[in-house]
Amino acid sequence: QVQLVESGGGLVQAGGSLRLSCAASGFTFSNYAMGWFRQAPGKEREFVAAISWSGGSTYYADSVKGRFTVSRDNAKSTVDLQMNSLKPEDTAVYYCAADRYYSGSYSPTTYNYWGQGTQVTVSS
Repeated sequence: QVQLVESGGGLVQAGGSLRLSCAASGFTFSNYAMGWFRQAPGKEREFVAAISWSGGSTYYADSVKGRFTVSRDNAKSTVDLQMNSLKPEDTAVYYCAADRYYSGSYSPTTYNYWGQGTQVTVSS
């Protein structure tokens, strides 16, 4: 069955770094664009970053541009999110998602598969 499993979340001080990873299985990974979203308590799920099928194109929310980097390894069926210069407002549950038809979609409704999420907490 389809699985997306995130890892790498945790507690970090402001200014620190974390690297999230998402391992995919149960579908042809290279046929899917991948995205990262986050959801803070009481807020809607929001787009963070996305990467095209081949990895040649990347997309970022303005709030993370220059601090976060998304990458993928199609041979390993993984997608990573390197997060630097973290801020308290980056605190959220982070989800990876797979999109069969759209590359770089900012809308969670276009994504077909979702992981269970990993908590990122940034202390001030």
